[in-house]
Amino acid sequence: MRDLHAFLSPPAETARRHGPHDRIVMSSRVRLARNLKDAAFPGWAKKTERVRILDTVRPAVESIPEMKDAFSEAMDNIAALDKQILVERHLISREHAAKQAGSGLVLNHEETFSVMINEEDHLRMQALRPGLQLRQAWNAIDTFDSALEKKLDYAFDSDLGYLTACPTNLGTGIRVSAMLHLPGLVLGEQINPIIQSVNKLGLAVRGLYGEGTEALGNVFQVSNQMTLGENESAIVERLEKVLAQIIEHEENARQILLEKKPKTVYNHIGRAYGILANAHSISSKETMNLLSLLRLGVDLSLFPGVERSLVDELFLITQPAHLQKQFSDKLSAEERDLMRADMVRDRLKNVSRPVVKARPPNTSN
Repeated sequence: MRDLHAFLSPPAETARRHGPHDRIVMSSRVRLARNLKDAAFPGWAKKTERVRILDTVRPAVESIPEMKDAFSEAMDNIAALDKQILVERHLISREHAAKQAGSGLVLNHEETFSVMINEEDHLRMQALRPGLQLRQAWNAIDTFDSALEKKLDYAFDSDLGYLTACPTNLGTGIRVSAMLHLPGLVLGEQINPIIQSVNKLGLAVRGLYGEGTEALGNVFQVSNQMTLGENESAIVERLEKVLAQIIEHEENARQILLEKKPKTVYNHIGRAYGILANAHSISSKETMNLLSLLRLGVDLSLFPGVERSLVDELFLITQPAHLQKQFSDKLSAEERDLMRADMVRDRLKNVSRPVVKARPPNTSN
């Protein structure tokens, strides 16, 4: 059995992955749902059937060139803590983490391709890229899917397209999404109108871990809702246009806050730094929300010489499963809060408090 922890990139390396517009767009993902012809969907299939499908699909996925030296394992062989680490890195869904016998995962070395076998569908394959790279992610997963389709017989209908367990994935089976850091819109109290207008365009806005989760650390996922009646390129293009507008709104919100309410911005960022650099017990949720403000401070050049990757690494390693893996497999919530605070204090000990630029006196009157 392969050691997942030895396989995954160190968090510091993950945090240094850069892409276009990564101040705001943290990552891009394109996921395809596929099923095998004449086989029951995972939710209806008996265990023996799921195991048979896993034994059929897994070798086919492993044989794709992009999956050379991949991590490949049945879900019942992956420890609960390791599954949670994969969720925290957005490499598998929370639903897949709950799977046992008859489900599997194949993940490439660069962590740019992740294939969940027998999640809601027989195949949930995704291409992941840092920053705003939806087109690149789509091209990558399209090539991957075409290679796999030569090896597996997909469930496909000439009228309906690819057949999926959930009707919202029917047709192309594509889910295009981007993870956005939007503290400016949250602080400027503009986030709700933005979410409403995005929803009206037929797109979904979700929290950090997708459906039914909250936007911890001012991180939101934006994705398409429907997959039927529109081709893949059109869906990608539509999302790209909406994301370009959201990026512009966020940049404007940050600028307006600095011009009209600088003290409010400095207060939020200064307090966030003060708590993170001095706390002796801190929860995961509070850490995420304060790190979001620290990340904003780095983007606004209030912490000269500090790289955003430091904050992005802390985003990852302060989450419960990563923290437990680092210190000990068995920590109570209270112990985690103490360890988390110690670790954050240590990592910020060389980060000086935010440098606030003095505003020129108002000479307009």
